[in-house]
Amino acid sequence: MKVERLHVNYKTLEEFKKFREYGIQELSMMEDLQSNIIENDSISPFYGIYFGDKLVARMSLYKRDAKYDKYFNPPQDYLEVWKLEVLPQYQRKGYGKALVDYAKSFNLPIKTNPRVQSHEFWTSLGFTSADYQMERDLGENPLLWQPADSSSLTDEAM
Repeated sequence: MKVERLHVNYKTLEEFKKFREYGIQELSMMEDLQSNIIENDSISPFYGIYFGDKLVARMSLYKRDAKYDKYFNPPQDYLEVWKLEVLPQYQRKGYGKALVDYAKSFNLPIKTNPRVQSHEFWTSLGFTSADYQMERDLGENPLLWQPADSSSLTDEAM
């Protein structure tokens, strides 16, 4: 399984339409991708895994600056994983784990907001619940992951 950065183009838009058809509406990335196409962003926040020529798993991955960090102590740059989704017929085959492992490979702390019924998936990958703070979390239940050795932070490809 090879995780690759998805291109911001109309081919990817067509692939995302398949997720809208088979996936969960709250995870739709159509609007995100369309706004990136309109703004002509060359650096895509979208990553995915293909099975043959079919996109079967995807996520958004954003780097957040330490000045906005309200989750880690001391405040530091971190990654935020959004809208991780695997098409139903490809679930439980390691695609979601491969995407998370890819995010972990940057050796930066990671924050995510799990969907209902996905908590077990995240905790199996070493994520733990943040101490809930009403003003910060606004009804979300963020999960956090920290690299074992945060002294060797890398920034390549982000």
